[in-house]
Amino acid sequence: MANMCKNQAMATTSAFTRPGRHRVAVLVRDGLLTMEFGIVHRLFGQARSADGVPLYEVVTCTTEPGALRTDADVTLHVAHGPEPLAEADTVVVPASDEDYDPRCGALSAPLAAAFALIRPGTRIASICTGSFVLAAAGLLDGRRATTHWRSAEQFRRLYPQVDLDPDVLYTDEDGVLTAAGVASGIDLCLHMIRADHGAAVANEVARGTVVSPHRDGGQAQFIRRPVPEPGISSTGRARAWALRHLDRPVSLRELAEQESMSVRTFTRRFREEVGVSPGRWLALQRVERARQLLEGTDLPVDRIAVDAGFGTAASLRQHLQAALGVSPSAYRATFRGSAPRAAVRHAAEPDGSAPVSAPSR
Repeated sequence: MANMCKNQAMATTSAFTRPGRHRVAVLVRDGLLTMEFGIVHRLFGQARSADGVPLYEVVTCTTEPGALRTDADVTLHVAHGPEPLAEADTVVVPASDEDYDPRCGALSAPLAAAFALIRPGTRIASICTGSFVLAAAGLLDGRRATTHWRSAEQFRRLYPQVDLDPDVLYTDEDGVLTAAGVASGIDLCLHMIRADHGAAVANEVARGTVVSPHRDGGQAQFIRRPVPEPGISSTGRARAWALRHLDRPVSLRELAEQESMSVRTFTRRFREEVGVSPGRWLALQRVERARQLLEGTDLPVDRIAVDAGFGTAASLRQHLQAALGVSPSAYRATFRGSAPRAAVRHAAEPDGSAPVSAPSR
């Protein structure tokens, strides 16, 4: 019994037990959306180094330990109070069904006390309407953020000081991140893993979870047309063909021919389906191909520029600088050098395309 009490006392001292790992604290609330809670644990929990060593430690906490109501027919017992927030490197706030109360807007006293424990410089993220909590805490003031499109109008009424963008899947500004909805939490977690450890680690996590490592477009594609109308063709074959031919110029006419459409029809349906123009999508795919080659090969920059379809090293540098804010050599040094983690900033896309992360030294 004495040993048990001793162990319990030690457990309350620090929820995190493995020094050196990135510490993720998931701050859950009554009415927790269970799928969002599971996303954080599953994705960060799968991230491994090249030697198979786990890269993250994830701990669940709440304002007061004990039983927590969920949106399912189960009750979650949370052993940790808010103390893990003081040690966390990343804090994630999933949604709660309480967020849909139109009267919400102010941060409760227990939540305010919990947020006061978070150290300056800690990365803080929300999933779906968890963004209401970040906004109530003042963390989104003057920042670009997103939330679920169904809650966008309510969010704007409550927090007019936030630059709300309901079209994107997620945002990342100065270490404060927001995801649009449940599945966007997957995109957000992969984005954070990619920013910390590079595309190879994030892609492996995505592969193990059987999801795409990077989705194109934003919420707009779901708001306007949740499913394709009967009889309307997809542009998927054209996209798959383009990915096989990124090393050479790809014209709109060639893309349209893959779907037996006119250029005008193809362009309209591509934007409806993907959320960005074909040209913008191609540029993003070329940047992603360059990132993979910079991280995973020793090819010279000139060769990577050709393989990714930029033609010249100068063009590659221009596009990488515009999308990520760094040069090819700086990007390669970040993810192939000795630095285990990199800070991120968000390269805002004015056309509503998918957010792009960028390492900074």
